[in-house]
Amino acid sequence: MTPDALGAPDATVIPVTGDGAYDIVIGRGVLDRVGDSLGAGVNKVLIVHPPTLALLAAELRETLLGRFEVLLAEIPDAEAGKRVEVAAFCWQVMGQADFTRTDAVIGFGGGAVTDLAGFVAATWLRGVTLVQVPTTLLGMVDAAVGGKTGINTNEGKNLVGAFYAPRAVIADLDLVASLPRNEILAGFAEVVKCGFIAEPEILDIIERDVDVATDPLSDEFRRLIELSVGVKARVVSSDFKEAGLREILNYGHTLGHAIEHAERYQWRHGAAVAVGMVYAAELGRLTGSLPDAVVDRHRSILNALTLPISYPAGRWQTLLATMQRDKKARAGMLRFIVLDDLARPSVLQGPETALLYAAYQEIAS
Repeated sequence: MTPDALGAPDATVIPVTGDGAYDIVIGRGVLDRVGDSLGAGVNKVLIVHPPTLALLAAELRETLLGRFEVLLAEIPDAEAGKRVEVAAFCWQVMGQADFTRTDAVIGFGGGAVTDLAGFVAATWLRGVTLVQVPTTLLGMVDAAVGGKTGINTNEGKNLVGAFYAPRAVIADLDLVASLPRNEILAGFAEVVKCGFIAEPEILDIIERDVDVATDPLSDEFRRLIELSVGVKARVVSSDFKEAGLREILNYGHTLGHAIEHAERYQWRHGAAVAVGMVYAAELGRLTGSLPDAVVDRHRSILNALTLPISYPAGRWQTLLATMQRDKKARAGMLRFIVLDDLARPSVLQGPETALLYAAYQEIAS
């Protein structure tokens, strides 16, 4: 992690290597590097953003005018924006503006926006330049990093998508400072996930002082973002298309995505993943691989972050049906990422339904 031409003097640059290599720039006041990150040859740029960021998107457009022809595409906020109809709207804007293969898309928003923008960039003319500018903690540590793009269908989350690497990810911490505290806390689920699967220092920082750790102006907060992004960058550098190692990033997501679907995406992603991580921890404990102390640590850390750790008992059959359609399943066989110990993830393949239900009983409310 070193300073780089794309970053301000105090920026941290974390490289993603391998297929579609690019840099992730983390720092304060780095939004003005977006133009440089687009690279040479780009003429037209589409900024995809939610309604809540209309003013900031317009300001970003102003900084790019003179160098590029810039259009804005406002899409619905959160998961409502991750629909094929919304992608079609963006395609229409690009088509009417005669976007070519040398033009670009900027995803400016939270995780849902960067997922949608990435999918639009991946599919327009089979791929145009993409720069991700995440504005939420969740977007910075997870959705905007790694090249996963996608939309939802009535059958489940992210069932349609593509692996498509951006040219750069610009994570300006000043954008997070004004977020509501509950949104910051929800984003911490993905930070905690990185702690349990690979980087225990994350857990230590949160346990030392949760208020300082979750303060977007603190050095600890920045450190947590850098550590989390570092985990994901290392994993996707060696496994871009989720052929193996990258699956560990799905810790807590199999049940988490099912909860999001059951709640019609009214739950925040981080809240659903928090419950999913406790469930995965219980699966690990019931298989005899995960010590009780690590399971208890899941609950204590997530409780300290005021994230949920249980879900209603009567919803099991609905959740099971959704999990069986999960994109990580193989030939109808469910697969879960579990822990054999702290920072020792593994795959639990084809567990018995009785075991799955027993683990659910441990989190049922």
